Amino acid sequence: MIIGVLKETYPGERRVALVPDAIPRFLKAGLEVYIEKDAGLEAGFKDSSYRDKGGRIADSRDQIFSLADVLLQVLGGGANPNSSGEIDRFRQGQIIIGLMDPLSDPKIMQEIAKRGITTFALELLPRISRAQGMDTLSSMATIDGYKAVLLAAESLPKILPMMTTAAGTMLPARIFVIGAGVAGLQAIATARRLGAVVSAYDMRPAVKEQVESVGAKFFEVHLETKGAETAGGYAMEMGEEFYKRQRELLALAVAESDIVITTAAVPGRRAPVLITSEMVGPMTPGSVIIDLVARYGGNCELTRPGETVISHGVKIMGPIHLASTVPYHASQMYSKNISNFLMHLIREGKFELQLKDEIIRETLVTYDGEVVNPKILELLRDSLKT
Repeated sequence: MIIGVLKETYPGERRVALVPDAIPRFLKAGLEVYIEKDAGLEAGFKDSSYRDKGGRIADSRDQIFSLADVLLQVLGGGANPNSSGEIDRFRQGQIIIGLMDPLSDPKIMQEIAKRGITTFALELLPRISRAQGMDTLSSMATIDGYKAVLLAAESLPKILPMMTTAAGTMLPARIFVIGAGVAGLQAIATARRLGAVVSAYDMRPAVKEQVESVGAKFFEVHLETKGAETAGGYAMEMGEEFYKRQRELLALAVAESDIVITTAAVPGRRAPVLITSEMVGPMTPGSVIIDLVARYGGNCELTRPGETVISHGVKIMGPIHLASTVPYHASQMYSKNISNFLMHLIREGKFELQLKDEIIRETLVTYDGEVVNPKILELLRDSLKT
C-alpha cells in the first residue's frame, strides 16, 4: 500500500499532513510513503528530511495522484475551495483522509463519491477516549487558542501584565473568552501566562471547574442550557430567544473587556451571533475582538472572514485557519493524529473497513460511489427540498 502526501493548495495554508518523523512507523507496517515535492517546506520540513526517514519525493503532483492508494491532506473536500478543481485527478478506489468540512459543503462530497473515492473526514471523529490520539480538531484548536491571544496582544494598544514602574503602575489588560472548549481553555492559559486578568463564559455550567483550573473567573449566566451538548461532545444549536437573552447578559462583560476572544461553533450550522454591533459600541476604543469561528459566519455580527474590521475604534479580527500561522508544531500535532487514524484502518498492511468500529463508521463520508454518512445524507436531502 502506498501513502501519498499532497502539498496543500488552500490559499496561505502552510501546514503539511505528515512530518518526516511519522514515516518509519508506516515503513515498519509495510507501507510506502511518497511526498509531493516541497510539501513540508513552509512548515519547516525539507524534502531531504523526508528522504532521510525513508520517504520518497514524487516527481510531480500527478505522480502522487496516480500512485497513492491513500492520500493524506490537511484541508480537502469542502474545507478547501480548490478541491473541486482536482476531483478529476482522483482515481476509483483511492482513500482520502483529512479535514473535509463535509457539513458545510455536502455537495462537493457527493461529487467526490461519484468518482468512487473513499473519504474520511477527521472533524467527524466521535469524542470518545479511544479517539483522543486522532482528534485533529482539538489539536488545531490548541494552536488557535494560543495564537489568538498573541494576535490580540499585538493589536491591543496596551500591555497585558500589570507593571509597576518609575512612571507608576499600569493595570493588567482584561480578557474575556467566550466558549471554554479546547481553544478557549488554551486562550485562557496563554493570557494568564502573559499576566492578563481573564474571565470566561460557556453555556455549559459543567466547565466552570475547568475554567477556574487554568486561572480564569467563570462568568455565570443563568439560562436553561439543557440539550446544549450532543452525546458526542459537540455543541448543539439553541433557539434565537436563548441567544437574545444570552447577548443581553454578556453585554456588560464585553463592554468592560480590552480583548474578547470568541470560539463558539455548532458543527454544520452558522456560528451563533453572540456579540451584536450595538454591543461593540460601548467597548473602549483600541479594544480587540478575535473571532475564531469567522469562517462559519462569526460570533460577532461585524466579523468578516479573513479580514480586520474597525468599528467604534474597536478591531474585529476574523482569522481563518489560525493554526496555519504556527505550521511547524501544528503539522507535528496533525501528523500524529492522522497517523494514528490511518494505522487504525490498517490490518497487516491492508485497508480494512470495519463499520462496527464507531471511529471508522462516524468519519466515513463516501464509499463505493455513494455518500454514506447519515449526517451528510440528511443535508443533501434538505438541499433538494429547497
